[in-house]
Amino acid sequence: MDTHDSLPAEADTVIVGAGIVGCSTAYHLTEFGREDVVVVDQGPLPTTGGSSSHAPGIMFQTAEEKVLTKFANYSRKLYSQLEDDDGNQLYSETGGIEVARTDERMEFLQRRVEHGTAWGVPDPQLLSPEKVEEKLPLVDSDVIQGGYYSPTDGQVSGVKACAALAKASMDRGAKFVPHTRTEDVAVEDGEVQAVVTEHGNIDCDEVVIATNIWARQLGEQLGVHLPVTPVEHQYTITEPLEELSDDRDVTDDPVYENYREVSGERADRLLANPDRPILRDQDHALYFRTHGDAYGIGSYNHEPLVPDPQELGGNEEDGEQGSVHEFSDYHLNNPTHPDRPDKAPRQASDELLPATEGKELEHKYNGMFAESPNGLPVMGPVQEYDGLWTAAAIWVTHAGGAGRALAEWMETGAPKLPDGPIDLSHCNVNRFQPHEGSWDFARDIGGEEYRIVYNIVHPKWTWTDHQRDIRRSSVYHKLQELDAELWAEAGWEEAQWFDSNADLLARYGEDVPERDGWEAKYWSPIEGAESLHVRNEVGIHDMTSFNKLAVSGQGADEFLQYLCTNDMDIDVGQIRYTLLCNEEGGVRADVTVTRTDEDRYLVLTTGREVGQNHVAWVEKHAPEDVTVREVTSELSSFVLTGPNARDVLSEVTRADLSDEAFPFYTTQELFVKNVPVRALRLSYAGELGWELYTPSEYGEQLWEHLWEAGQDHDLRPYGNGTLDSLRIEKGFRLWGQDLHTEHNPYEAGLSFAVDLETDFIGKEAVVEAAEGERIDHEVACLTLDDEDAVVFKDRPVLDGDESLGYVHSAEYGYTVGACVAYAYLPPEYAEPGTDVEILHEGERYAATVREEPLL
Repeated sequence: MDTHDSLPAEADTVIVGAGIVGCSTAYHLTEFGREDVVVVDQGPLPTTGGSSSHAPGIMFQTAEEKVLTKFANYSRKLYSQLEDDDGNQLYSETGGIEVARTDERMEFLQRRVEHGTAWGVPDPQLLSPEKVEEKLPLVDSDVIQGGYYSPTDGQVSGVKACAALAKASMDRGAKFVPHTRTEDVAVEDGEVQAVVTEHGNIDCDEVVIATNIWARQLGEQLGVHLPVTPVEHQYTITEPLEELSDDRDVTDDPVYENYREVSGERADRLLANPDRPILRDQDHALYFRTHGDAYGIGSYNHEPLVPDPQELGGNEEDGEQGSVHEFSDYHLNNPTHPDRPDKAPRQASDELLPATEGKELEHKYNGMFAESPNGLPVMGPVQEYDGLWTAAAIWVTHAGGAGRALAEWMETGAPKLPDGPIDLSHCNVNRFQPHEGSWDFARDIGGEEYRIVYNIVHPKWTWTDHQRDIRRSSVYHKLQELDAELWAEAGWEEAQWFDSNADLLARYGEDVPERDGWEAKYWSPIEGAESLHVRNEVGIHDMTSFNKLAVSGQGADEFLQYLCTNDMDIDVGQIRYTLLCNEEGGVRADVTVTRTDEDRYLVLTTGREVGQNHVAWVEKHAPEDVTVREVTSELSSFVLTGPNARDVLSEVTRADLSDEAFPFYTTQELFVKNVPVRALRLSYAGELGWELYTPSEYGEQLWEHLWEAGQDHDLRPYGNGTLDSLRIEKGFRLWGQDLHTEHNPYEAGLSFAVDLETDFIGKEAVVEAAEGERIDHEVACLTLDDEDAVVFKDRPVLDGDESLGYVHSAEYGYTVGACVAYAYLPPEYAEPGTDVEILHEGERYAATVREEPLL
């Protein structure tokens, strides 16, 4: 399909990169009716020489992250519809098996079943060692304990898929231009103007950067620091094995000559479809697929290899691929992976597949792909420039779904898949904090993401040894003095609990159920004691990391009304809880808005690691007469909360803190001794409390004043683990977990935050929800019937064998005496009193839908 047509002078949309992500995006944009789409690539087509060209194309659909599973599930369906020029289906639905060699991995595979059930993967199941060997006769069942089987997993050739997607796109009017290196994107007044290539410019309104391992370089030229990190992993193909048949003939494949020109003799193998289930041995970071009568062996089982993006080559005319580096035998034959120091990859591979032992490896290379700081795609509209989009750090497995969601996003303003909206907050290119754009950070964390890609990772795990102590609040050293268990949140060092509160266990320990196993990891019973102490006495929490925006200007009131679902006609000194919705009515954020002056407002949100998405959203929509300034780092903020909070604060301020003088959801400026403070009468913990904001240089002094005043009232610090428990008992949503863009305000049970007499973004869709349309699921507050049990989020909610939904968030409620879970269920199941079950760690836990809030 390679073409040498001249470069067009203009286009509506230019996609830079004709790998699987660029081709998928072009396919879906043209499917939606766009005709003026141009795709440019530095290499030949369809074998561009990027990651899509060397990837073995195995597709394991199930992942802990819902978004990856949904992308993969859609990709499977898309690839199954594609055919080559001879009418052959491109997707090989061989099934996929992940094996376990340890008890810990078998428990992980049980979680695979639960995640697969929650995310809609067809028929996920566990297999005995013997059943694994039945499906994969070359596997030695004596070295495994069992396997996870997904019957619809399989394989697709990235090159063949690119060819089919590109052909369909061109049939609908798109233009593909190979052998054309993009040098820059021209911008003016914050808007995209043109793509600058080595052969000339293409004037355009929109650009999609879909260059994967090269994405960082192009972004740097624009001053956009994309934390996209190229990493290497090894792939090898054995000599022919007697145990495998060879009925392949790929020489007549339409892409064969092009593929062989770029990839050499290994194209003969890579174009051959597998004839049995794909295989993964995650205990040794290995994966396998057949290539005719040979086995392909992929290894992540070596130390991270992170090339400098500035030193990456391009795809040259002589066929040399910039995404492929020379194979290093050392990393195959020696144990170099930091977490797997006892066995070399080749040894582990030969143990599992004895037929490969001693066989020559005919094809060997180090292929590159891209990682991000959280292992998820980097996609969406770049806030710095109107018309600039990204789609990077995406595998062949997920490219079909990612391209569809991105195209919907570009068309309608909200990402969707055919079964409905999909929340991409953790994939959004704007989610990153400023420090994450540095190469030091991207290199280290990209390498760490590579290291853990096949590790068993707990949902509460956080970085421990790399890129820590980047952001410290004004009371960082105070937290250390109080023996805080510090975790990294968006670069901030935040307390999860305080070991100095261990003495509280003598007082509250009987009401804190013991935990063991998976549920006890990254947890301390001190969290429970802190929670009960806040409910009974008083606590203080450092909430400096919460995102804060100062909005000002003559048009600030009209602007906020346009953004917010609630009535924002509030007086100076008032606070209002409200939602921000996207164009499709999905909840984009929940915020509190405080009017601090006639044309000044303080907007607060709890976004944590995705909070920058909210900042970008507000900034993007601000008109010229409104100034939006992020002030997160400018203000230290603490919340003083609990029944005795008024007593503590009264000792250090002359302000009248009575209900009459300082009502709920109002704000005042006051002094805490000699520290100027803006006090807000509200609390995310749900108790009597005040959020206290002061310029950062006063923060430590403010803490000291409060701490000294609180000693006679048994004031205790508390961490995020406690806050999560406190807020879920009160029914307060946590955006990114039990509140996100996949649900509208009425599904989320937040109709009180909507005023349909006002106009706001997404109102038409929200009105439909108010009228009973778009209500497929409703929020449900569940408590486990077993008062000592605990479940985690992302597990299926069941009625018998029917999956009704999944747990969005779950924490133990120490005051209510039960684990509290929030899920979105079909309306008939969301009624209080309904009995359901939650599948967690292989056990079914009876749960009951409750009226909320519980307290």
